[in-house]
Amino acid sequence: MARFIVLVIDSYGVGYMDDVLQVRPRDYGANTCRHILDSVPDLYLPHFERLGLMNALGCDYKKMKMNGDAVFGKSRLQHYGGDTFLGHQEIMGTRTQKPLMKPFSFYIDQVEAALKAAGHSVIRRKQNAEYLWVDDCVAVADNLETDPGQVYNVTTSFRNISFEKELEIAQIVRNVVEVERVIVFGGTKATTESILAAETEREGKYIGIDAPKSLVYEEGYMVRHLGYGVVPEVQLPFLLGKKNIPCILIGKVADIVANASGKSFLNLVDTKTILDVTTEQISLCDHGFICVNVQETDLAGHAQNPERYAEVLGIVDGYIGKIIRLLKEDDILVVTADHGNDPTIGHSQHTREYVPLLIYKQGVRAVNIGVRKTMADTAATAAEFFSAEKPEAGESYLSYLV
Repeated sequence: MARFIVLVIDSYGVGYMDDVLQVRPRDYGANTCRHILDSVPDLYLPHFERLGLMNALGCDYKKMKMNGDAVFGKSRLQHYGGDTFLGHQEIMGTRTQKPLMKPFSFYIDQVEAALKAAGHSVIRRKQNAEYLWVDDCVAVADNLETDPGQVYNVTTSFRNISFEKELEIAQIVRNVVEVERVIVFGGTKATTESILAAETEREGKYIGIDAPKSLVYEEGYMVRHLGYGVVPEVQLPFLLGKKNIPCILIGKVADIVANASGKSFLNLVDTKTILDVTTEQISLCDHGFICVNVQETDLAGHAQNPERYAEVLGIVDGYIGKIIRLLKEDDILVVTADHGNDPTIGHSQHTREYVPLLIYKQGVRAVNIGVRKTMADTAATAAEFFSAEKPEAGESYLSYLV
């Protein structure tokens, strides 16, 4: 009886990938880990250091040192760009495909017609580009936080409409468009006025609601990610479910990964809450797979706020110590990320970076598992750990941990 725990520090990259000049030139020079240490030079994260964060970075830096006993590696992103949704599908064992990339204006006529046919009132709001304002309370527009044209947002205040009604609108959008994701979300602190005041245009052809400025994250936040072309049957949660192995998803990963036979803790953003749930579930579960996403690092990256990013890392570091103390002899802990989000790079979007693989298992020391081709290797490793069917993508590194 043992547990395999994956802690995803959303957006915590350790240096730009070698293909950024071809794929995302604006990310050249990005290094989320290093540049946060530059911005907050007194930052010291003892548990990250113990697990080998500086080993994954490749050098001692500021107060943080490499650890000769660490079990570590790093991973390339197989998915195109640098996206949380695709990143987590990859982490769960999916071989991702390059999504359609189109500004919302490409679909605006079709979406508007479908919404009107379903009985909704729709008006267009515009600067140079246009987006849809539905039922006088819901914005359907470009997402401004990831690769332009890859994701659309459906944004509202729950003072005006229920989450269930907003989901109905979002599903109409999802049925029309073929981009990788439609994110539907809102909050109770946000108002119609705060949402409209956060209207932002980029490059003259992308227009949307700046989510942090709209106040949707501040109170009563709820979210659902409607993906395109994702097949749950090839992913780790489904394969574990076939063997009746418990699968627990906590935080944003629960909002974006299918887990039909497992337990999912949805709509959690606060880091302490997420990690309190995590330690509780580790204590209650003596066998199974647990995957956790810490989202507030990502939000700090989007806000271009390295000080806040460092503050969240400090919280996570303390909880990593608590988690390690809860582990038994055969348990495995993997601390990783899904992409970068360098708050100093000069833009507020994700950055295409290698991600760290920091591994803890009692009795295993001083192992470098190398540079992995895909983050799906962790899913393949967990599948082998539980003697489950191998997921669609990934090669196990379990042999390094014996």
